[in-house]
Amino acid sequence: MIRFENVTKRYPNGALAVEDLSFEVAEGELVTLVGPSGCGKTTTLKMVNRLVEPTSGRILVDGEDIAAVPPVDLRLRIGYVIQQAGLFPHRTVLDNTATVPHLLGWPKARRRERARELLDLVGLDPDVFGRRYPDQLSGGQRQRVGVARALAADPPVLLMDEPFGAVDPVVRERLQTEFLRLHSALGKTVLFVTHDIEEAVRLGGRMAVFGEGRLEQLDSPAQVLGAPATPYVADFVGADRGLKRLSVTPVERGDLEQPPVVHLDDPVDKADERMRDEGARWAVVLDDAEELHGWVAAQAVREARGPRTDAGVPSVRDHARRMEAWLRLGAPLKSAFSTMLQHDAGWIAVLDEADRFAGVLTPASLHEALRRSIDADGRQVPRRDVEVESVKGA
Repeated sequence: MIRFENVTKRYPNGALAVEDLSFEVAEGELVTLVGPSGCGKTTTLKMVNRLVEPTSGRILVDGEDIAAVPPVDLRLRIGYVIQQAGLFPHRTVLDNTATVPHLLGWPKARRRERARELLDLVGLDPDVFGRRYPDQLSGGQRQRVGVARALAADPPVLLMDEPFGAVDPVVRERLQTEFLRLHSALGKTVLFVTHDIEEAVRLGGRMAVFGEGRLEQLDSPAQVLGAPATPYVADFVGADRGLKRLSVTPVERGDLEQPPVVHLDDPVDKADERMRDEGARWAVVLDDAEELHGWVAAQAVREARGPRTDAGVPSVRDHARRMEAWLRLGAPLKSAFSTMLQHDAGWIAVLDEADRFAGVLTPASLHEALRRSIDADGRQVPRRDVEVESVKGA
């Protein structure tokens, strides 16, 4: 969808902003451009809609050399979102959203309908926010309007220049989550500039690391973090890149341990025997529908054993505890680690796509999953084919 061919930008004073840049962005792909201030990432973005003209080389959008397209026509076909949203202060939210359809000459009814549809898409009720003005919105709400405005004419390409950089961390995380949802739903081709490595890792299908006008590495976030191409990239992503990689490493079935499993209506002596056989201090408890209920401690069922009474043998149900620490297969290891810390848990349950119990993740198995992921990327093989020395087997 977007192709850079040996693109260089040198300013009249001799300053070199971008040097011999060549890479492609596939249709529907989200690529983050990351690097320190002055590295050329924003210049690269602005050359796509001709806010900055390259000194040499070519840029093609959907196979067409943009140098042959009048700048105004080109910009009407490309969505553009900047920091602080850049909304017109004298126009309502609805009119701001409808800016590009208005410039394209859409009928009033059609452009207002489109604006309402997009405000709803980004989570702003048009009946509540449509008549407001930008200064009546929070920073996060203004950024949502900026995204809606950029999408108004349904452009195939979306350029975003640090769109979430001016909001507080909590709002920023919410906006990132919402944008990932929108990208998944709409499938736009996106170039996203950020100086925040965490944001680049979270959002990008691939990330382009810039350094002093040159593209140092273009790869998946996991590969950039696990196998930096140059010393510059290694220094930029930081010594804690292993921790950052937790964000892009999903929990897989092969990462899980299989503890003893008992059911709510099992007698305690049966549960005790099962845990003794496996040398376990606890067991996962499922209900009658084979869904996760919680866990039970070996000590609790052991103490509950005793001679049969008129009331019958005590069951696991009387001693089971509800499970609060759980997540689903495919969740990032970072979420698993955070859940462990949040609940002060030594392990967490993992559910499959059908909400059935799949296994548990412990600190040791989480660490092994991360090591397998890094090794698998380095060897370019699936994680399931990688064996690492286990802490448990040491």
